[in-house]
Amino acid sequence: MSFNLATILREGALAHPDKPMLLLGPHALTYGEVDTLAGRLAAGLRAAGLRRGDAVAVQLPNVPEFVVTYFGALKAGLTVVPLNPLLKAPEIAYHLRDSAARLLVTFDAFAAEAARGVADAGDQVRMHVVGDAGDAARFEELYAAEDDRDIEPMSSEDTAVIIYTSGTTGRPKGAELTHFQMYMACSVAGDTFAYRDDDVSMAVLPLFHVFGLSSVMNTAVYSGATLVLVPRFDVGAVLDGIEQHRVTVFCGVPTMFIALMHADLSGRDVSALRICVSGGASIPGEVIKGFEAAYPGAPILEGYGLSETCALATFNRSAEERRVMSIGKRMWGIEVRVVDDQDNPLPPGPDNVGEIVLRGHNVMKGYRGRPDATAEAMRGGWFHTGDIGYGDEDGFFYIVDRKKDLVIRGGFNVYPREVEEVLHEHPAVLEAAVVGRSDDRLGEEVVAFVSVRPGSSTTPEEMVGFCKERLAAYKYPREVRLVEALPKGPSGKVLKTDLRALL
Repeated sequence: MSFNLATILREGALAHPDKPMLLLGPHALTYGEVDTLAGRLAAGLRAAGLRRGDAVAVQLPNVPEFVVTYFGALKAGLTVVPLNPLLKAPEIAYHLRDSAARLLVTFDAFAAEAARGVADAGDQVRMHVVGDAGDAARFEELYAAEDDRDIEPMSSEDTAVIIYTSGTTGRPKGAELTHFQMYMACSVAGDTFAYRDDDVSMAVLPLFHVFGLSSVMNTAVYSGATLVLVPRFDVGAVLDGIEQHRVTVFCGVPTMFIALMHADLSGRDVSALRICVSGGASIPGEVIKGFEAAYPGAPILEGYGLSETCALATFNRSAEERRVMSIGKRMWGIEVRVVDDQDNPLPPGPDNVGEIVLRGHNVMKGYRGRPDATAEAMRGGWFHTGDIGYGDEDGFFYIVDRKKDLVIRGGFNVYPREVEEVLHEHPAVLEAAVVGRSDDRLGEEVVAFVSVRPGSSTTPEEMVGFCKERLAAYKYPREVRLVEALPKGPSGKVLKTDLRALL
């Protein structure tokens, strides 16, 4: 079957060429303008010698050039490799070599580091810079004079995007996602929570992350909606954008909802918000309650997915049907199971905790150049997520924790999320994260890191006592460290590996 994901942009441009597609501050680009720019870029990439199947790395914040490069590369039949702008030169070189990228588009603020990475990657990689290019090639040089209206016909099984995993267990692996999988992901996501063509969605999640790329950008374009770009999460900038552009859909990670929950909304009009989506990590029930009290009419619906599954697997479909603390039910065309250590299916119930495994149209083609890693992740025909959870009789699933985050204290399993939920009930707690510390006697000990709300105060001893009253003796943290802020990755997810390094 012939299909190119860039079709979602072309269809939008044909249906409503003059409708705003991208908004960034006072600037706007219509569907027709973005489609034309992407066509000019596709022609320029072809003229530069790139051929069907070649890879283009995109190392940009949430700016229009990211969207244009993404769709332009797809139109030309190329594979897009989104990269975190904050990568250092050795990391950039690794990703360029591993993906066999022929060209890197980067931002002027990161150009010096990117240039060193390109030099280390070898002579086959060219670099173009958005903004002040200095002595480097400018991004605008990639535009051909005329729009190439042709979209390269691709097989539905051709790789459209390579998303690199976080690399917490070694070198990052490139998950290959096909044109068909990416299309199914945005269409199923849009249909699941009834995306409308009059919606205005905010893209503050980084577009180089699968959540921002697939569930935010692709879904908005597929649905014919308008996308408000926010290059970096800042509470003031987010609230300004929500007010100015009457944003109706907001997707974020729990740390973003925590920050917005505590924002000063005096004189703000956020009434246009109709739906919020949380993913990337489990969101505490207290955060959902607090956010929805501050933003009435904007329920948070929690979903679940991974880089390897195009950011989707399960979802709470509506405020009426949702179950707080649940990641929801399986999405259309996706099978979900909970299995034991021998990959045997477990029955429903909170006493039957096991690994969540998936299969369906959403699961990656494989890890690029890693057949052994692919086979291990896909054993038995199911993708093994590494997440521990259980299902209930009604088809809702619940994440208990990451398999690697499980703390085994004195032979008892302690799930950090359960402890974090209790910590979030304390009125002084802004954010909390729980990890395990090596212990000679017990194997591991439970340690909590807590940041305190502005204007509030507490002590480690108070926090230990608070948890001790609410958790079994083997679960409560014996050590609580108060920190100014928790370390976070580019998507706003708390970095527990950084916390473990402090122990």
